[in-house]
Amino acid sequence: MKYSRANLGRIFILRLEEGEILHKEIERFAKIKKLKSAVVVLLGAADKDSKIVVGPRNVRSRKIFPMEVILGNVYETVGVGTIFPNSKDEAVLHMHSIFGRGKEVRCGCVRLGVKIWYVAEAIIFELKNSSARRIKDKKTGFELLEP
Repeated sequence: MKYSRANLGRIFILRLEEGEILHKEIERFAKIKKLKSAVVVLLGAADKDSKIVVGPRNVRSRKIFPMEVILGNVYETVGVGTIFPNSKDEAVLHMHSIFGRGKEVRCGCVRLGVKIWYVAEAIIFELKNSSARRIKDKKTGFELLEP
């Protein structure tokens, strides 16, 4: 395990609206507010044709192939994520959400483009004095958190 410390900074309350792409709006907001590190909590709904990553095709292969799912309808969603800067000093959201409709439940990463259905609420808790960054891992190709 690796770790670092941070302090709680500003807290932002956002209302995301119909048709907005979740990760793009959160990252755009982070850029405007000069947020580098944060925790994000989400509550709302994802629209039809939203895309999520639901896991790797081959669990322990050298090359990782993500499995993608396109949501075929509107789903309720709850998510939690983090924002940390990448090697270009850009704030990047990494969020996993649960998507539910009736008895059907999906879970995955929002990075491919979750479109907001009607409205979603996000609370962003800024982390100050954080040294954590997302650094590209040569083995996986992922931008992994380096505390």
